[in-house]
Amino acid sequence: MDRERLILLHHCRGAGWKTIQSILAVDPDLKSIFQLTKAELREQLRMNQRNSNDFWEDIRNLSYRSIKQTYEKHNIKILTYFDSHYPGALRYIFDPPWVLYSKGNMEALSMPLSISIVGTRHPTGGGLKSLEKILNPLLQKGWMTVSGLAAGIDTHAHELTLTHSGSTIAVLGSGIGQVYPKSNMALARRITKSGLLLSEYPYETPPRRWQFPERNRIISGLTRGTLVVEARERSGSLITADQAMEQGREVFAVPGSILDECAAGTNRLIQQGAKLVMEAEDILHELSLVY
Repeated sequence: MDRERLILLHHCRGAGWKTIQSILAVDPDLKSIFQLTKAELREQLRMNQRNSNDFWEDIRNLSYRSIKQTYEKHNIKILTYFDSHYPGALRYIFDPPWVLYSKGNMEALSMPLSISIVGTRHPTGGGLKSLEKILNPLLQKGWMTVSGLAAGIDTHAHELTLTHSGSTIAVLGSGIGQVYPKSNMALARRITKSGLLLSEYPYETPPRRWQFPERNRIISGLTRGTLVVEARERSGSLITADQAMEQGREVFAVPGSILDECAAGTNRLIQQGAKLVMEAEDILHELSLVY
């Protein structure tokens, strides 16, 4: 596997996860792909004309040296699926990222005690207190947290971790050079001191709606358990919970009032078999068989 060619390929327009999978299936050494015509790209990779034109242009004009210089300038490390230090927890999910970009403390990726946390962007006071009650004892025991840097529960989980001098990973739905939401730029900088910013999108990739559900598989895939704190019946948090279940991870949910819309999703998860959580011991007991 030519690592440099894979990274360059990952920066080409039209080269999504499935496209790269298709390329690797027919050209595992990434030698012939750089020689194909537009017509051959459309035929072999089933690309439409627009995507094949963009891809063909980028694959010939992008420079790996220039790409590398950009990431070195911003102190960003690049991991590919074929690197020995690629996160083991992600390697065996159904659709592991081909390339990951990270800024901060790489040791966060190998911490043995970790929990993913997701929830509503508009939490209630009770939801925030519930998160603190459950998470603080874990942080005191040295657990690492993973979340998505979104407003609300995500932000509170990252901040709680930093308050306890812990390590946290923020998985972005954009490139590291386009942190979203902008209101969390300062938090993102704080995270890089002891934790990690992580993204499967090239540096300048802007936030797009479809990328956030896509990145959720990384949030759930990095740990053995995902905690959901306040989620409506249709929400990104439930997508993450579904991803966790598909990956064979444990799903934990904080229950709430049947009259509260923010609890409708978590209550439904419990109906479907998620572990009801009232205190940290509920998570520790469940995951003690794993760690």
